[in-house]
Amino acid sequence: MGETYQSIVINAPADRVWSAIRDFHDMSWAPGVVTKVEAVGDRKGDEVGAVRVLNDAFRETLREIDDDRRTFTYTIDDGPSPVSKEEVSNYIGRVSVRPVTEGDGTFVEWSSQWERNDEATAEFCHGIYVALLGEMKKNLES
Repeated sequence: MGETYQSIVINAPADRVWSAIRDFHDMSWAPGVVTKVEAVGDRKGDEVGAVRVLNDAFRETLREIDDDRRTFTYTIDDGPSPVSKEEVSNYIGRVSVRPVTEGDGTFVEWSSQWERNDEATAEFCHGIYVALLGEMKKNLES
């Protein structure tokens, strides 16, 4: 099984960060990475089963959202190599937002796991998630 893990501290309250990222169909907080989000079907971005296509390339489905714990999980159903459905299966991503115990900051974790361990997939995903977290920090800090 392959996996990747990234985290960042954002100098903004956890409720503000969660409010900005919880809508699966709204990635306006990452304009330097995500240039297009297409909602597929009629589910809202905070409903389990919501499907989106990012940058005309990644098809993803929201599998769980928990406002109390400030977490959501999703699957990548298809995408470009090396995360295409032919190369990777059971891809599950998880994002969690937690308040930092000192001050008014937020600790954000982004992790994922998949079957068919491949170093190219880990490197590819790691780079994307580092970029997404960087955009989150840049655009959400107070």
